[in-house]
Amino acid sequence: MAVGFIALLAAGLAAVWTTSRNQAHTDAVNHTYTVKLAIAQTRTLVEQGETARRGYLLTGDADYRQNYTFAAAQTSPEIDRIAALTSDNPVQRANVAALRPLVRNLVTQRDLSIALTATGRTSEAVQRFIAERVARRMYQIRTLLMRMADEESRLLAIRDAEQRAAVRAFYGVLGVAAVLLLVVALLSIATVLRYTRDLASSRDQLRAFAESLEEQVVERTTDLTRANEEVQRFAYIVSHDLRSPLVNVMGFTAELEAATATISGLIDRAEAEAPGIVTEDMRLAAREDLPEAIGFIRTSTQKMDRLINAILKLSRQGRRVISPEPLDMAALAVSIRGSLQHLLDDRGAEMIVKEPMVGIVSDRLAVEQILSNLVENAVKYLDPKRPGRIVLRGAREGMRAVFEVEDNGRGIAASDHSRIFDLFRRSGTQDQPGEGIGLAHVRALAYRLGGTIDVASELGRGSTFRVNLPLIYAETKNRSERDPA
Repeated sequence: MAVGFIALLAAGLAAVWTTSRNQAHTDAVNHTYTVKLAIAQTRTLVEQGETARRGYLLTGDADYRQNYTFAAAQTSPEIDRIAALTSDNPVQRANVAALRPLVRNLVTQRDLSIALTATGRTSEAVQRFIAERVARRMYQIRTLLMRMADEESRLLAIRDAEQRAAVRAFYGVLGVAAVLLLVVALLSIATVLRYTRDLASSRDQLRAFAESLEEQVVERTTDLTRANEEVQRFAYIVSHDLRSPLVNVMGFTAELEAATATISGLIDRAEAEAPGIVTEDMRLAAREDLPEAIGFIRTSTQKMDRLINAILKLSRQGRRVISPEPLDMAALAVSIRGSLQHLLDDRGAEMIVKEPMVGIVSDRLAVEQILSNLVENAVKYLDPKRPGRIVLRGAREGMRAVFEVEDNGRGIAASDHSRIFDLFRRSGTQDQPGEGIGLAHVRALAYRLGGTIDVASELGRGSTFRVNLPLIYAETKNRSERDPA
């Protein structure tokens, strides 16, 4: 088909070319006819001038003189016109050069005869007419004009043949184009029919594949759900088991701290009553080393306690039942802004909610936690060098909704774009409180709602977090299909 269309294009270009050539040949033929008419007009004027002169010599009638004057005035311009029309023809240029002196001499003799007759010297004018051999000069002029006419006739025959050939070529190109068009049409029909058959076959294969894929998806989703539940139970058990020795460590740390106070008192008493028995190492151990070590143990156990609580929080979120409902996202965003207004005011920042926002059917608590966490992170990591600005917007993209939290804060290095969603991973300077659980929690919630989250950021220029969620949460439907009970 591509070759056929290229051939049609070539045929079209050939048709345009032959049309232009045909027009050029037509112009040449018309030009030749114009030159022939000019030559015939010149011959008529010469003959008319000679006839008028003779009539005036014989009769002295003023009408003959008027006719002569008209013919004489038109003859020279007509010869100039012939010269202009045949300027590209060397043969005709030579003929015009030979014609001009002949006509000039003839006009001179005619003017003299007319002038003598007008003054009453008719006999003298007649004698000059007899002596000037007008017949021979007229014969030369006629012969030259006939030769010029024959040259144009020769050119007309050539150009007429070229015009006919151009017309034949044009019709030939049209015939080829018609054949090509027919061939392309047949090929197109055959291609469309074959494509239709292939499309029908592909549709049947796709339907069968979709059915099998749906079964595989249901099966894999069931396996994934079971694995997820196992992971949640494991996280809960591990967190519970870790908390028991952690409580013991925290308890013994408290006892050590109390013992440290007792030892410090004993050292003070010994220094007061028997200073010689207290060494410098004992004094440093009781008053500095032991309290410092206990402080490190307490800090580590507190951090461990926060991490265990974070794991338990994730585990509980995985077990929480999702309750979809229609959500007015603009109102929800305004509510989030109100709850964080004190933090915004402390940082001197503003939060803009772009309305209107697309509404969705999803779990209110989960969506609120996702957006609240993202906005709170944006406030925490604003750049103190410029006024903070956070924008929350939402729009529909196909059958999904995309919500963006954009800020002009510190930004995130490109190498950390995917790592910040991992558990306990943080990016940049760690000058803000946190355990690195927030974005992992956000991603887990987004996944549970059938969505995704990603980030676009550049250091020093801010970040944009994009949460992609379905317009209508479908997890409940899928579960009911898998487990009717």
